[in-house]
Amino acid sequence: MEETSSVSTEFTPVQKEYLKGFFAGIAARRLREPFAGVTANGLITNVPEEAVDPAIAKTVFGFPIEDLAKEERFKLDENPLDIWDKLVAHAEANKAPDAADTFRFKFHGLFYVAPAQDSFMVRVRVPGCTIKAAQLLGLAEIAAQWGGGYGDITTRGNIQLREFQPKDIINVLTTLSDLGLTSRGAGADNVRNITATPTSGLDRDELYDVVPLAKALQFYLLNHRELYGIPRKFNVAFDSGGLVSNVSDTNDIGFVATKVLPGRGIPDGVYFRVLLAGITGHQQFGQDAGILCKPEECVAVAAAVIRVFNENGDRTNRKKARLKYLIEKWGVQRFVDETESKLTFPLLRFSASDCVPRKRVLRHGHIGVYKQKQRGLNYIGVVIPVGRLTHQQMRRLARIADLYCGGELRLTVWQNAILPNVRDSDVETVKRDLVRCGLHYSATSITGGLVACTGNTGCRFSATNTKGQALDLARYLEGFGNLDFPINIHLTGCPNSCAQHHIADIGLLGVKVGSDSREGYNIYVGGGADDQQGLGREVFRGILFEEVKPIIRRMLRVYQAEKGLGETFQDFVRKHDLNTLQQLFAEEPR
Repeated sequence: MEETSSVSTEFTPVQKEYLKGFFAGIAARRLREPFAGVTANGLITNVPEEAVDPAIAKTVFGFPIEDLAKEERFKLDENPLDIWDKLVAHAEANKAPDAADTFRFKFHGLFYVAPAQDSFMVRVRVPGCTIKAAQLLGLAEIAAQWGGGYGDITTRGNIQLREFQPKDIINVLTTLSDLGLTSRGAGADNVRNITATPTSGLDRDELYDVVPLAKALQFYLLNHRELYGIPRKFNVAFDSGGLVSNVSDTNDIGFVATKVLPGRGIPDGVYFRVLLAGITGHQQFGQDAGILCKPEECVAVAAAVIRVFNENGDRTNRKKARLKYLIEKWGVQRFVDETESKLTFPLLRFSASDCVPRKRVLRHGHIGVYKQKQRGLNYIGVVIPVGRLTHQQMRRLARIADLYCGGELRLTVWQNAILPNVRDSDVETVKRDLVRCGLHYSATSITGGLVACTGNTGCRFSATNTKGQALDLARYLEGFGNLDFPINIHLTGCPNSCAQHHIADIGLLGVKVGSDSREGYNIYVGGGADDQQGLGREVFRGILFEEVKPIIRRMLRVYQAEKGLGETFQDFVRKHDLNTLQQLFAEEPR
């Protein structure tokens, strides 16, 4: 006879009440528990938020559905990360996307850029601005086989390839994957390419090699889908604290390596100061957050900042949806406190005045030949006018990097490239090979400081053909030869300022002029970043491009004729008020 147990399988009322409280406690703890921890090798753990179900949602992060911006509704109606089948269908039908899917495709780095071009552009992520020669060679093949036969280095130190038909987008994406590259999250409401100082690991004066930090943050983001679809785009930069910068103060988050002055009560070593809410297109540099991070804490802090922005940034007004506006609403202190609540370790509040002042940045230290900290090795900064390379030049640069640089290249936020680890005995050979490619390495040439956004040949927002006109301007100014000091000239086609005209020696903002809407520019002078931080001042407004050229020539002639000993163009224009500058630049110097 089978024995029966006398133990009841039913919970008593007391047990039920206990378990109810127990599981409620777990649920509450899950909501409160800091999302991030950091280990010795930089790994982070977290509890992601529950996805919003559009079928039952009434709000998104507290914003009523009916108040959401159009783009937020696109994301809510269909998660852009879940549209692979749609991408395949568009490729098979050779079909362009509608407005909603044009936005969603950007989450995969695919930009349908009609009416500027009836085709796609793909934006490739290059974390830390470092790329292998084999990868650059592969991008050249993609550009030649399916695209327009060229690539553009961007002001975020990555690469864009253009003129793909819908039928080829899957070929492009899968080939990128074969190369160990991705375009995922490279556009729309996502964290854009994560930059690092282009001479990181090479600079004799740097404090910390930041490339691994940039790569670590990229992998964190790629593997946390809940951090896609933030309120607007977001930029992060890591600065090694050496002679060359990557304009971290123009980013939403800038990590800048530093050391602490003696006797300040914390251990010696390298730390990072955190700058928040830089966005020069909106007239603001990054603000010091008043904290120090250890190197192994940087990725966790970046992720926490992005989470706070994701949960609290404006999703109703696209013009107010950047980090700048959340911090203006809250103040830096509240924002830092909210960030700390997401971490498993406390943030170290520490004044910038107790840190070692940074050495003066070497402007244009990314162009030319410089000794590395490794004995017998050099890096060569390559001038790539307005960042554009033909597929043949991409192949030749890849070959040079394979032969003389250990198969590695660096890209810069000034749309140029760096060839690292060139032996002393190979420097002259590499210089000759660059000239044969149609490129050069002189920082004091006009093209050495020339930066231009895509322009209206590839972007519907641009008022002007910035790349074409930048090259036209360079040809017009060829008679100057090499300048005494390098000068940056940035051309941007719209107020979004992808080419960052506000921080240039001479910045040109594209506008339409006259009743017939001809192409022209507003002209700014005296901008700078880092230790020369300042927004350019508008000196002329609504000037037709053909008239811009002689004005800039006069600017350079006046500067060359009247500058003081060792005075840069930035120094020269900053010492004069606008009325004086307008008079000086209105006529040729005597």
